[in-house]
Amino acid sequence: MKQKTKKAISKTAVIAIFLCSLFILISVFSYEKPDRQTHPEINEEVEHYRPLVEDYADEYEVSEYVDVLLGMMMQESGGRGDDPMQSSESYCGQRGCIEDPETSIKQGVSYFAENLNDANGDLSLAIQSYNFGSGFIDYALGESGSYSQETAIAFSQEMYENMDDQSDFRCLREEAEELDACYGDIYYVQAVMEYTDVFAAK
Repeated sequence: MKQKTKKAISKTAVIAIFLCSLFILISVFSYEKPDRQTHPEINEEVEHYRPLVEDYADEYEVSEYVDVLLGMMMQESGGRGDDPMQSSESYCGQRGCIEDPETSIKQGVSYFAENLNDANGDLSLAIQSYNFGSGFIDYALGESGSYSQETAIAFSQEMYENMDDQSDFRCLREEAEELDACYGDIYYVQAVMEYTDVFAAK
């Protein structure tokens, strides 16, 4: 009886080990590797403008930043409208004066290139200045010498506090409203860079 019991236990152990091994193998082979591309994708409307962005990026010597520029367009308009880069203010000093996508893109790329140069190559500072205006470059360089999230928040708070009519600006994010940082988008750099494989924000 004892021998039969031992054999039964041994057989049960072998079956258990086999089943465990089989389960592990199934788990390994059925495991799907996570998609490394965790950032959102650029939509078709913006992709449509890629060749034009590439042409002007080459003209203004910022070809390596094409994806960044497309990410900026995603944030500005999603590729919709006559001014997809929302570059009217840097072009004529007011909103809505550009009514042609190519003019918008040319101006947007030119303005970005100018900001990048003035920011001494600090990509994050150049991107945020596209949203805040080039005045942010002097502010950041004077405050901390480079872009930082804290500097962006402080600049937005200061600009918002000094606005004659704060109703002209609505807080884009709940976090910004809590900080009274409703001038521009204090998280613009992070939002733009999510569309690329490079994260420049500090």
